[in-house]
Amino acid sequence: MKITFLGTGTSQGIPIIGSKHEVCLSSDLKDKRLRSSILVEWENASYVIDCGPDFRQQLLRAEVDKLDGILFTHYHADHTAGLDDVRPFSQRNGHVDFHCDTAVAENLKERFAYIFATENRYAGAPKVSLNIIDNQGFELKNKFIQPIEVMHGNLKIFGFRIEKFAYITDAKTISQQEKEKLRGLDVLVVNALRKHPHPTHFNVDEALSFINEIKPKKAYLTHISSLLGFHKVVSNELPPNVFLAYDGLMIDL
Repeated sequence: MKITFLGTGTSQGIPIIGSKHEVCLSSDLKDKRLRSSILVEWENASYVIDCGPDFRQQLLRAEVDKLDGILFTHYHADHTAGLDDVRPFSQRNGHVDFHCDTAVAENLKERFAYIFATENRYAGAPKVSLNIIDNQGFELKNKFIQPIEVMHGNLKIFGFRIEKFAYITDAKTISQQEKEKLRGLDVLVVNALRKHPHPTHFNVDEALSFINEIKPKKAYLTHISSLLGFHKVVSNELPPNVFLAYDGLMIDL
């Protein structure tokens, strides 16, 4: 299984439009972060988790020419706004599979009504197959996918575990019951927005505490804002088995 970090930034990305913050002005490519998303590939399968506003740019940069479907963590725009850019894949495949909970499905049907229309449908709209998931595991092309329920402030959202890999973004709290689903991981990816506390996201100390509790062999931090600091500086401050992810990073499991 191969993981490609398509984006590792927070809702506004880095650099933020018009910002004079020092990280936004950095020339280090690892400080330039599109909205958070990953590509997961195995055997003959290719899926992404989330498709934010930078989705087209991310897929072009990663030279993605095959996409079977999308797993959605939640309905916020930085995780869904690129939905229309599945169009080339639906033209090739006949449709693209969406896997999401009921709340995400209802939100997408409202915001992207032309995609889900059954009458007078726009001929150029992408064709999708909507698969409703809950907090139960399901099979996807010979892999078992285990949703992980986390709290993004007061909003219930999903992370996902695939074998010994797990991806969690936008988390602020996680119940003990859900933490038990994360034991025995080789790689954990988790959000770490900034250094000082935030009401709906882990800051870096909370992320590190969570990693220490789960004890994966390796962990990568994502969904990063400019306020966390420079990639090079923050990387040197992390424990030996914890790494700051960056756009374009690939890991093999």
